[in-house]
Amino acid sequence: MSTAVSVSPASAATVAPTAELTVVVPTYREVGNVEALVGLLDAALAGIAWEVVFVDDDSPDGTADLVRTVAGRDPRVRIVHRLGRRGLSSACIEGMLASASPYVAVMDADLQHDETLLPKMLAVLKAGDADVVIGSRYVDGGGLGGWDASRAQISQTATRLSRLVLPTPVADPMSGFFMLPRAVFLDRARALSGIGFKILLDLLTARREALRIRELPYTFRNRVAGESKLDSSVAWDFLMLVGDRLVGRYVPFRFVAFAIVGGIGVVVHFAILTTLLKAFAEPFATAQGVATVCAMVFNFAVNNLLTFRDRRLKGVRWFTGLASFMLACSIGAFANVGIAAYLFKQDYQWALAALAGILIGAVWNYAITNAYTWKKKG
Repeated sequence: MSTAVSVSPASAATVAPTAELTVVVPTYREVGNVEALVGLLDAALAGIAWEVVFVDDDSPDGTADLVRTVAGRDPRVRIVHRLGRRGLSSACIEGMLASASPYVAVMDADLQHDETLLPKMLAVLKAGDADVVIGSRYVDGGGLGGWDASRAQISQTATRLSRLVLPTPVADPMSGFFMLPRAVFLDRARALSGIGFKILLDLLTARREALRIRELPYTFRNRVAGESKLDSSVAWDFLMLVGDRLVGRYVPFRFVAFAIVGGIGVVVHFAILTTLLKAFAEPFATAQGVATVCAMVFNFAVNNLLTFRDRRLKGVRWFTGLASFMLACSIGAFANVGIAAYLFKQDYQWALAALAGILIGAVWNYAITNAYTWKKKG
């Protein structure tokens, strides 16, 4: 059942012009929760100068339009409407950058986080007892609410994996509900990866220096309206973030993922080549050409879906991207063969020469396609 709490014009008019606390709320298809959340924040943060910044990724259900309507009645409500890009972590980063308040909090729009915990979080930070205060489901007094066993198991597995990259123990590093001074955020903002949906883990691991952390218990509530955004792509984003924090200081993890896809592409190439040669008795040149094209299309499609998911190409741009990818990889193949042949002539062992050629080709393919095929917007 939906909870609706109205905000009286009188309470909005008495708010100080400068907010002490900004609550950043990333949204996508959350039109059914916006007004209820604003009302709940109004009740929970009585006596505190606050604002809420909704960062909407161009929801097709009119979420951004509704936020504008609410903002017209309540100056504490603001909207950052993003076009052409998606992602919870990057949305949170943009929302916090849009704030001038000394303290910023992040919470979901789905009413599953306990907004009554916000004043306690703020009090801990103002007392100077922590750099980050986390709403935690895994400390005494916290809980997962109505989660089923499989979802709880997935969450606990992800929590254990995240501890591989944490500089200090945290019971609930996967929490999406936390607060910190804006100065602490700004100190780490340029080191954030912006990958995936777990902005807290990104913040905690952005630098090797540990932050002082305080966890306060709360019980996760059931979603009131809208649909969960959790799917297999979210799991991949999480693995990309953990991988980036594990090896990112040595080599971009996106390159590692690109190379893994390339390795699988080699298997695809030989599977098609063998099938055409053995089952259909095609000439070698024809079979090799077909296998090469198929492997390139496979590599492009998988990299577009996973490695560069945050820059994913769609529609006509999928085909133009495929063309640029195939051109880059063709040049990379010539570089591969040329380098390997040169080193072999210099009396390098054939295996080392081949490996050097493969490495040069892979680096070329990644660098060029990262810069042009999946070029960052803006």
